[in-house]
Amino acid sequence: MTTHPGQRVAVLADAQNLYHTAQSLHTRNVDYAALLERAVDDRELVRAIAYVIRADAPEEESFFEAVEEIGFEPKIKDIKTFGDGSQKADWDVGISLDAVTLASHVDTMVLCTGDGDFARLCSHLRHEGVRVEVLSFEASTAEELIDATDEFVDLGGDPDRYLL
Repeated sequence: MTTHPGQRVAVLADAQNLYHTAQSLHTRNVDYAALLERAVDDRELVRAIAYVIRADAPEEESFFEAVEEIGFEPKIKDIKTFGDGSQKADWDVGISLDAVTLASHVDTMVLCTGDGDFARLCSHLRHEGVRVEVLSFEASTAEELIDATDEFVDLGGDPDRYLL
């Protein structure tokens, strides 16, 4: 792929999706500095957002601070516990709204997730003239998401580059 230094890029990272996938496939954590470097790829970074869930784990505050130091804006959502004990917290709508809002300000949108729910978003962004790239682990990325992008980068293809 040839990138152009003048391209404006936004990076939206679904931290929960990346965390669980990296843990289940490699028992390691994502290197967010390497992820951001690859996503930007010598282009002009307009905005980088890491969507995270607060589950009251002791190490999460240091993680939130670390991704911010790397260059991501952390957006934090508290996990919700329902009366039956089930829990839910996801950022699908928030990521989609931010992507649509940012689309008119960038040439390329980089989504860091393997969630197939974002395939329709990718199609919409491409229809609007925005290049869409996805960085995720191919082994757990929905095929419809890969098919909906301009470029897919398999983070699992070079785990020592993208994982700690």
